[in-house]
Amino acid sequence: MTPSPELPTPATSHLGNTGNPRDASFRMELPLRVRVKICGITSPEDAEAAIAAGADALGFNTWQGSRRYLDLETAADWISTLPSFVTRVALCVNAPLDHAQRLAALPYLDALQFHGDESHEYCRLFAGLGRPFLRAVRLGAASELSGLTQWSTRQLLVDAAVPGAYGGTGCSADLALAAEAVAGFPRLFVTLAGGLEPDNVAAAVRRVRPYAVDVASGVESAPGKKDVGKMRAFVQAVLGA
Repeated sequence: MTPSPELPTPATSHLGNTGNPRDASFRMELPLRVRVKICGITSPEDAEAAIAAGADALGFNTWQGSRRYLDLETAADWISTLPSFVTRVALCVNAPLDHAQRLAALPYLDALQFHGDESHEYCRLFAGLGRPFLRAVRLGAASELSGLTQWSTRQLLVDAAVPGAYGGTGCSADLALAAEAVAGFPRLFVTLAGGLEPDNVAAAVRRVRPYAVDVASGVESAPGKKDVGKMRAFVQAVLGA
């Protein structure tokens, strides 16, 4: 299989990484704070509120089956005006490869996130573009850990294993498996997702020690509508952990 491309340099890494990505031990040694990605952003008001709360990255769901679907073409004007220091991520679910490639070329997006049933070959071909991407994995058993290095990227998102669902369920990921992924694969940048909210994220961070956390339903007043107070409380809980 074609070797995985190197991670972006620190200036362009998807969640503000610092350090030398060629040093296998640097992530565990540097006192990095856990990054925060708020996903399912559907309006400029929610985007600005998430940034003001301290989000490092914003996620925009391009899957039409989601209650948080956003048409990136109609939202291009306001997404393109967001601060350059906040990473803008387009979430895809089983999108044709040529569609994902077109999204990757949009100047107002920084990375893609594959959250469906995309194959290893799909990810390998996309990786050939040299564009940053995260691969979401729904860990349900320890036997699945050995496959984490086969996605042609070192940027993985560990989500809850809910049959037939592609994230945003509010169900919790298996924290024990997530912690094994972080401890067992120090060269991976693991983002923890699944059922996180202001009241439980600090404990999850302390147990898993992920590179970043991802939240959608846990900071909402309704699907696709963010709650300013919850977003602030979530970020503060992560920082406090």
